[in-house]
Amino acid sequence: MAAKTQASYLVAAFDFGTTYSGYAFSFQDDPLKVQTNQTWYSGGTGKMISLKTPTSVLLNPEGEFDSFGFEAVDNYASKTEDDEHEGWRLFRRFKMVLHNNKALSRTTTVEDIEGNSHQALPIFAMAIKFLQKHLLQVVANQTVGVVEKDIYYVITVPAIWDDNAKKFMRTAAEEAGLDENRITLALEPEAASIWCETLDVDTKAALAGTGTQYMVIDLGGGTADISIHKKSQGGTLKEIHQPTGGPWGGTYVDANYLKFLEHIFGEKAITALKTEEMADFFDVIREFETKKVTFSKQTKGKFTFKISATTRKLCEKFTGQNLEQRICSLGYGDSVIVKGGDKLRVEPDIVRTWFDGTIYNLIGHVRSLLREPALRGVQTIVLVGGFGESTYVQERLRAEIPDKRMIFPPEAGLAVLKGAVRFGHNPAIIASRVMKYTYGVHVNMLYDEKIHSEDKKYLSKDGSWRVHNCFFVYVRVNEEIPVDHQITQGYTPTSYISTSPIYRTRAKNPVYVTDPGCELLGKLVTELPRDIPLSELANDTTFMFGGTELLVKKRVIKTGQEEILKLDCLK
Repeated sequence: MAAKTQASYLVAAFDFGTTYSGYAFSFQDDPLKVQTNQTWYSGGTGKMISLKTPTSVLLNPEGEFDSFGFEAVDNYASKTEDDEHEGWRLFRRFKMVLHNNKALSRTTTVEDIEGNSHQALPIFAMAIKFLQKHLLQVVANQTVGVVEKDIYYVITVPAIWDDNAKKFMRTAAEEAGLDENRITLALEPEAASIWCETLDVDTKAALAGTGTQYMVIDLGGGTADISIHKKSQGGTLKEIHQPTGGPWGGTYVDANYLKFLEHIFGEKAITALKTEEMADFFDVIREFETKKVTFSKQTKGKFTFKISATTRKLCEKFTGQNLEQRICSLGYGDSVIVKGGDKLRVEPDIVRTWFDGTIYNLIGHVRSLLREPALRGVQTIVLVGGFGESTYVQERLRAEIPDKRMIFPPEAGLAVLKGAVRFGHNPAIIASRVMKYTYGVHVNMLYDEKIHSEDKKYLSKDGSWRVHNCFFVYVRVNEEIPVDHQITQGYTPTSYISTSPIYRTRAKNPVYVTDPGCELLGKLVTELPRDIPLSELANDTTFMFGGTELLVKKRVIKTGQEEILKLDCLK
């Protein structure tokens, strides 16, 4: 929660993705030499080395953590095939439970692969704990004497996430055992933007000039997360539009591919593949995740996908037709054919339909942003994230937004992770952000006939007319706020423990906290030292806006004692 101190020996970042996760780190003496784990072994029949590992957690029948990533998926698949999986629970792609979830709480649940619910917070904490332990082992293998307290942690989150989702991730990190004073959150497209400035000469040149405005699209498995920045003097970045985006990631292409397979092989066959031949099912998914990024508008011949003998058998079992007969009966003609017994060859026009819905939504949103008068200076778009490596996505963006320069950095899937490490070393590289909400507190104001309804006024004890539940604004939506922006209010306490509700709204000029759209974000609980009379405990509360999280600091004026207050915005 505190700013990074120079005592941190190294900075480590965790990129907790919808589909894949990973970590990176660099030492203080060479912050740009960012290292990632190179040895995630994918297992399965594909057997490859990956730079990230699936965001998957496996629990044993006692509900304890067993494994994470490729190992979790393969362990569960193996137990399923041996019919030994009873009580074991595999959780995949559970990050999306945090997206746009207004009801998020400590009791929010996620479903395992068989549809059983489990409290989400421990699952997230287990995943973070695994990444931390793996990191510590890798660091220990190359540097003697580094201990956990030497590390400052950065956890990446989508910029479009709500306050409660950010709080949830921080809470999960603390539940995993990370020190709350050595954790910061990094916004994913911001982190990518920071890393792009370290790349090749052309990329740096496109983003380098003071006043340059550019858009970063972080296109991951679950969401498209968009930030727009302006380069300031001194090399810092100013956010010039609040983060936007939507659920337009690569998992939606995967879902369309699975629907296609259900149509070809039969829904019952694919369901049986998922439940009875899980290793084969995961191999099908992995192969498509790798293959889909290579698909192109220039693909003229049929696109090839591997299929297992098991899938063919299940098709015949449930449809009463062999695969060739089944495809013929569906009327595909030559557009879908079987090749060599273990390959499905599909016409490119069919493959494009799997992409088109999510790309259509993305491009429509980007175009609407670029039409805004304040963004007419944006000339460059940077595409990062795992799904951002898709050739077809890149081609469509170039073709349909031809008047902007497109940058597709190498290893786009690691740009967020590496940029988060750099951000951890130098958070001041981000100079300002744009507020997504109007924030404030409720107060009883003096009645003003130009503002307030007459029926809401009341006569106070001091003889003045006042109004209950007025919205006292600290910062306003779409306002550009420096990262060190602070607003301090003085208070005279009436008790040793007080609770202060914090409100927010999308409206720029709210009048009452009861207005439509105003919502209670959370409550600040202040506890004052009881060995001092209340009359001597005048204090001030400072709200720190502009960071990746809203922070509040309390100071007792008499003693000078300061404390960071936790805003609990989980339901």
